[in-house]
Amino acid sequence: MQAKLLLLEDDDQLREIVCEYLEDNDYKVVCAEDANEAIDKLYEESFDLLLFDVKVPFMSGFDLLAKIRSEGNETPTIFLTSLNSMDDLSKAYDSGCDDYLKKPFELRELLLRVNTLTKRAFFHKSDDKVLMGNNVYFDLKSSKIHKDETVTSLSKKESLILKLLLKHRGTIVTPEQIFQNAWDYEDEPSELSLRTYIKNIRKIIGKDLIENARGQGYILVAG
Repeated sequence: MQAKLLLLEDDDQLREIVCEYLEDNDYKVVCAEDANEAIDKLYEESFDLLLFDVKVPFMSGFDLLAKIRSEGNETPTIFLTSLNSMDDLSKAYDSGCDDYLKKPFELRELLLRVNTLTKRAFFHKSDDKVLMGNNVYFDLKSSKIHKDETVTSLSKKESLILKLLLKHRGTIVTPEQIFQNAWDYEDEPSELSLRTYIKNIRKIIGKDLIENARGQGYILVAG
């Protein structure tokens, strides 16, 4: 099965070169040019390996990896960066990376490291579960909530709502954003039905994890 990689690199030329080289070596590569785009991709898809530049717009690669590690994402990660001090190396491994490749690098060396980590990941691949709170995990692939010993399936709308809240965790998500992302075109947006879906999700994951921002929307708090 073809392994899928996420490449975060803001240098257009280097991103194109690395992507083409890895695809020529039988990898599927999804590209992002800034941290926000990478976050979108991470919530939309699952990956076998992450390749992160560090100095990218909106959030450093170090901070991005620390964020997704705190949410339970253990996908193997290689940093590709021109930063080469011991402090930078320490920050990289403290954030949760598995390898660190200094720029400029040989494409062949990158391929060897990618091959090693993807083979390791094949035998130790974890579920696509995101930590929501104490012993509460959201399986992004199956749309199931794992809480203690209980597994609960979410409806399509409940799953879309929770994924949107997760994507913007810690910030307000307005009803308009939810309607735009979770309601089908032919559905009539309804504040009452939205409150019902939020109530159902709270029952499953715990009422304290989703807060009301009165008159503004909802916030998924850090677990």
